[in-house]
Amino acid sequence: MGNPPKTYQRFKKAYPKLWRAYDRLGIAAAESGPLDERTRELIKLGMAAALRGESAVKSHTHRALAAGASRDEVIHAILLGVTTLGFPTMMTALSWAQEAMEAEADEAD
Repeated sequence: MGNPPKTYQRFKKAYPKLWRAYDRLGIAAAESGPLDERTRELIKLGMAAALRGESAVKSHTHRALAAGASRDEVIHAILLGVTTLGFPTMMTALSWAQEAMEAEADEAD
């Protein structure tokens, strides 16, 4: 996975106390149930798509792949949103995930 976006890095550096609290909250949420990391990241990918968050979709695409999800699972997680999010939103999220997967493949070369 590539480096986090610069805005994210700046926030972490500028507000370390807030960042640590946020990070602990995320860890607590992850540890609060039975879902494995791969499943959690696929769910978060769907949530990011619903929010129309390009950076979040790309981040959770990378995270899902790193957690063991296949490219087909990443795509399926987004395709499932077609009836909930609408076709245009789903297609936009799909294009962002595909860009992230292409970038990851380029980094691997």
